Amino acid sequence: MTQDSKSEHITRRVYSGRVIDLDISEVTLPNGVTTRLELIRHPGGAAVAALDEKNRICLLRQYRHAADGWLWELPAGKIDKREPPLETAQRELADEAGVAASDWTPLGQMLPSPGVFCEVIYLWMARGLSAVTQAPEEDELLEVHWVDFEEAWAMALDGRIRDGKTLAGLLRARAYLYDQHDTDSQE
Repeated sequence: MTQDSKSEHITRRVYSGRVIDLDISEVTLPNGVTTRLELIRHPGGAAVAALDEKNRICLLRQYRHAADGWLWELPAGKIDKREPPLETAQRELADEAGVAASDWTPLGQMLPSPGVFCEVIYLWMARGLSAVTQAPEEDELLEVHWVDFEEAWAMALDGRIRDGKTLAGLLRARAYLYDQHDTDSQE
């Protein structure tokens, strides 16, 4: 058990796994209420909205056992050994999609499920793409697809894309692209 000096709470580690740790914390909230919370600790990750010169975005069709089937996702992965999030994004784009990028734009962060997860996912947009050797992990079952950005946006709106980091990445990339376009047209 540990006591955190930042706020009043006591934490007990219940499980430590390959990817996550599960803690039970007794916490005093800012309103004075004391409660018991289950917190899943994860090292965080990075996701990449990679756009080619034809305005197509890289989407992976990936099998996810927890989702009971196939999902459309941006290339993404877990931060390894406390590497900087940009390095994670670059590594995952190469490993999963077989692509490297010369231009990287940060699109902020997202919290997948802050009620229970202490995970932060860093979002990036990548352009200036070139092919590299794809090297997915042995337990990754995925297909690489290049989808017109507006079609991907339609997939997000109609529910074909259900993955949270992918929805957030598309939203932020679209906002960046339209803001960029508006700025360019005003010059």
